[in-house]
Amino acid sequence: MFADRVENLLSRRFAPLRSGLVAVLVAGDLALMHRPERGADWVLVLAAYGVYTAAARLPSPAVAGLAVVLGLVEGAGSTMVTPVKGMLAVALFELAVRRPARESLAGAAAFALAVACGWIGEPPGTVPPALFRVVVFLTVLLLAGAYIRSARAAARAARERAAAEAHAARTAERTTIARELHDLVAHHVSSMVLRVGVARHVLPDSAPEVGKVLDELHATGTAALDDLSHLVAVLRDPATARGEPPPIEPDALPAALARVVERRRSAGMAAEASIDPAVARLDPVRGVTLLRLVQEGLANVAKHAGPDATVHLSARVGPGAVHLVIDDDGHGAPGDPGHGLSGMRERVDLLGGTFEAGPTGSGWRLAAELPLPVTARP
Repeated sequence: MFADRVENLLSRRFAPLRSGLVAVLVAGDLALMHRPERGADWVLVLAAYGVYTAAARLPSPAVAGLAVVLGLVEGAGSTMVTPVKGMLAVALFELAVRRPARESLAGAAAFALAVACGWIGEPPGTVPPALFRVVVFLTVLLLAGAYIRSARAAARAARERAAAEAHAARTAERTTIARELHDLVAHHVSSMVLRVGVARHVLPDSAPEVGKVLDELHATGTAALDDLSHLVAVLRDPATARGEPPPIEPDALPAALARVVERRRSAGMAAEASIDPAVARLDPVRGVTLLRLVQEGLANVAKHAGPDATVHLSARVGPGAVHLVIDDDGHGAPGDPGHGLSGMRERVDLLGGTFEAGPTGSGWRLAAELPLPVTARP
């Protein structure tokens, strides 16, 4: 679009390019058409160019300053009228593109007054044609600037309208997903938790192993409902996702990690864990990221490593980062990366950390490093 190209050309980023182009044109005019005759001519044209270079940042003052210089040139009858008038015309066009109409009209009036300084002492009959030419020139200049300014405003309004429509569409989509999660997933999970609770009470004399499994199912389902409730709230209002507050208090993170490991042990997994108590001092974002990595990593071991596998988990806080390693000696590996590994990698990438997962000589290894905030580093 023509207006967009002109807008880019008139942006502050291209101000040095415009100044260089004007300098080349002025130099060409001085060398080929209007050679300076006196030292004062050089002073006036250099002063005009110096004022013009401020037009990108201060268009109104630049136009006013150039009008003063042009008035001096016109009044002195200098041969520098054309280059100075050209610089003033370019600065006035930039003013018309960037600033409101009243400032553009004030700049046009200053332009006309500066030109009128050259009419002093001229025969009265020559003034009306000269005035007509100035009026036509300024009208065309201001209309072109107003067109570019209105086109820029229309394009900006269209971008804002498109952004608002996209935001509304995303909000509607999130609301739909939240409703489905609440109505379908949460409903079924809550039904499962309720039935497990009923089973636990109607089977009071069952084997201890059965009761333990039922208790574990009830606790897992309840935790899943809490996480679903948090997820639904985030989907309905993304502002609640800022910082992603964890489902636990920061001081309770070591215990929460230990519970995840113990839950896997109760399900039959041979697990050894070394959890640094210093993880309790992690900020909420890194704390919940570490918890999710441990949950997903152990879930992958349970699915793929086999019933005889042993897993070793290490979570420690180093000088500048949190280090997590989950090793197993199982024989299985994820055939398809799926969403689990991708989700873990995305979580780590958001914190600027590193994530590795892959087979080793004795099984599978997951390693993650989460850099600590500068203020939290020892």
